[in-house]
Amino acid sequence: MIIDVHHHPIYFEEIIESNEELDFRKKEFGTFKQSPHPLEQVFIEMNYTKVNKLVLLPEDISTVKNGYIISNEQIKKLVDMNPDKFIGFASVDPAREDALETLDYAFKNLNLKGLKLHPSKQKFYPNEDKLKNIYDLCIAYNKPIMFHSGMTWQSDAPAKYSRPINFEEVAINYPDLRFCLAHFGWPWMHETIMLLLKYPNVYTDTSLLHMDDAYSFFKQLFTENMGPLWIDRNLQNKVMFGTNAPRFRAKRLLPALYKIGFKEKTLNKILSENAERFLGLEERGNK
Repeated sequence: MIIDVHHHPIYFEEIIESNEELDFRKKEFGTFKQSPHPLEQVFIEMNYTKVNKLVLLPEDISTVKNGYIISNEQIKKLVDMNPDKFIGFASVDPAREDALETLDYAFKNLNLKGLKLHPSKQKFYPNEDKLKNIYDLCIAYNKPIMFHSGMTWQSDAPAKYSRPINFEEVAINYPDLRFCLAHFGWPWMHETIMLLLKYPNVYTDTSLLHMDDAYSFFKQLFTENMGPLWIDRNLQNKVMFGTNAPRFRAKRLLPALYKIGFKEKTLNKILSENAERFLGLEERGNK
């Protein structure tokens, strides 16, 4: 089983309703080279890489940019088209007056399985008071949060909001809230590691950028910047596989991950077991 916990379906043809919508996505997400493609092509790539499930992430930037990179309803549409392959998350702009009602609807009526928040793009610090009710609602529904953390390629999105250390008070004040600091919080990966070690409810994923090739970058981070056994011995239960597609793809990241030389037990946890626990799939018996 392989679960990609970090997939942005911005080029899926089935949820592109106009050229204007596509242009908005490209501009705000900050990727321009890819082209729209049908779900059939997505499934071919999943089959080739042996990825079983994708966690699809929307992005509500309605108060800062007056729109959505992808809406909750579009994620719901994709999940309904193939519930065996897609796990849908919700997004809500915390500055919306109806943020809580919007999120409650996404969990209760759209049956979305978690929340995606982007502090840099949505311009908030994770420990702000306006997030308290959102966190409480996630706990009430037992839904995890995928936070963007660290650097972002998106425009007008200051990294200061997403520095990993800013999430420590959330980990302390909400011990029952499972959340993932995506992208290993790079370039502040040691802050991320500190939080992973201290707090049982904090996770991260492998959706890291690579400035050379994926293997060279993973090798630098996972065996040189970090001790070569840190993940095997200390973080094996905290790291999940994620790509940040369409920016980076499984067909490049998975071979790089395999080549690092993690123990088989560790690799199995990274590829699926940690994600199952994070998503709550174990509790529902849907391994």
